[in-house]
Parts: sequence; structure tokens; C-alpha cells
Amino acid sequence: MRPDLDPEQLDRYSRHIIMDDVGPEGQAALLDSSVLVVGAGGLGSPVLQYLAAAGIGRLGVVDDDVVERSNLQRQVIHRDDDIGRPKVDSAREFVTGLNPDVTVDTHEVRLSKENVRDLVTDYDIVVDASDNFETRFLVNDACTLSGIPFSHGAIFRFEGQVTTFTGDGEGPCYRCLFPEAPPAGTVPDCATAGVLGVLPGTIGCIQATEVVKLAMDYGEPLDGRLLAYDAAEMTVDEVPVAPNPDCPVCGDDPAIGSIDEATYEGRCSLPAE
Repeated sequence: MRPDLDPEQLDRYSRHIIMDDVGPEGQAALLDSSVLVVGAGGLGSPVLQYLAAAGIGRLGVVDDDVVERSNLQRQVIHRDDDIGRPKVDSAREFVTGLNPDVTVDTHEVRLSKENVRDLVTDYDIVVDASDNFETRFLVNDACTLSGIPFSHGAIFRFEGQVTTFTGDGEGPCYRCLFPEAPPAGTVPDCATAGVLGVLPGTIGCIQATEVVKLAMDYGEPLDGRLLAYDAAEMTVDEVPVAPNPDCPVCGDDPAIGSIDEATYEGRCSLPAE
């Protein structure tokens, strides 16, 4: 790490540096960290915004979509002028305009069985800001098998959930909660059910907070705890998440030992017996 920050960095990050819990060493840890953000939409927007502002040194952005007008109600890093552009390009322009200290890697691809391993293992921490179960299971399995910490967030109408999996082999993983995806059509997405525009800002900011803590090795992450947020009632419930000994990825007798041993379409199912 390099606590010898230059004058511009001392100015930019001064409110971090004067904190005893962060200081120049903590800021140097952020600048030396790399984070892959999977999804540059509703959740990915506040995550990228605040990680860039905090000074995460290298950000990777994975998204194969383009900006649409209907995105702008909640995807705050994209502008009206960006409609039709790849989201990764718009995200890179936003981040570099906010903080020139940050290097941005763009991956204009859909996360898949073929590319997920190479992508996640090139970063220290991963953020699951996706909007579909296929990607969530890919992120979980690749990170869990590689021992890489990741933050998970999900939103629906007025409700959101967020947790962190540290990948230390002691805590749970996403499949401890959901061994397989629900049947197709049983969980509507934002395009069919809608989402309150400010909701992903709340959940995404918690995800960004978890990443900053992990990067500085400070505080207690949400490992083993899931926060369930209801914006309509303005309540937050904490749900304990215990490791599942029967988990197909991190359990006592895992059925999935590599990405190649599971199906990531439809039900995101386990290997056939």
C-alpha cells in the first residue's frame, strides 16, 4: 500500500483521511483495490458512483445492454444523451469524469459460463448488481469456488435485499439461501412489475458501503445476515443466514465443484444425478 498520497488526493479524500478509522492507510487500501461490478443498471449505478467517489483504484463494469429512456428513472449514472449507447461506455464516462484516479475496465458482454471465471478472478471484490437469477448463480458459484468476496443486492417494487458473502469458507453462500432458481415466470422482473426509482439507490449504497469496508478490512460485513428493506413501510429486518451443510456449492458434500458442473439457464439447476 502507499500512504504517500499526492496533494490532490489529500484534498479529494480529506474527509476520509481525517477519520481515525480510515486515515491515509485506509485510503491507500481503497486506491489499491479492484472491484468488478456486474450490471450498470439500477443497482450498479449508485455502486459505481460511490465506489468511484471513494477512490477504489480499479473498477470493472460488466453489462451487455444499452441505455434506454425507461432506465433513467433510477439508473442515475446515465443521461438522456446516453440513450442508445452501451451502458459500459456511459458508466466509464461518468466514473472518469467524477474521479480521474479510477481506472475503468469495460466488459460489454453478458456474464456466462465461459467468461465468468476469468472476469471475477481478476478482481479483489465482486458486486452482484444484476437483475436475473442466471447471473446471480454464476456470480455466486464463481466467487465461492474462488474464495472471492461479493456483495449481493436485489430489488422489487418497494422492497430490496442486500447481503455479503466473504468467501472465507466459514460463512454461507447464495445457494445456502436458494439452491436453485424459482420456476420461470414466478418472480416478475422490474420490466413487468416496476420498481420505485429511489429504491436501488438505497440498496446500492449499502452494497458500496460493504465493498469499502471489505477493501479496508474494517468493521463487520453482512456475512451471515440479510437485510430486507421495505421502502413503503420504512422498515429494515435482519434475517440470519446460516451455512447450509447440504449446500451444493459450499456444503459438506458439494455437488458443484466447478462452473462446468451446473446449468445456468432456466432453473440454474444442479448436476444431473
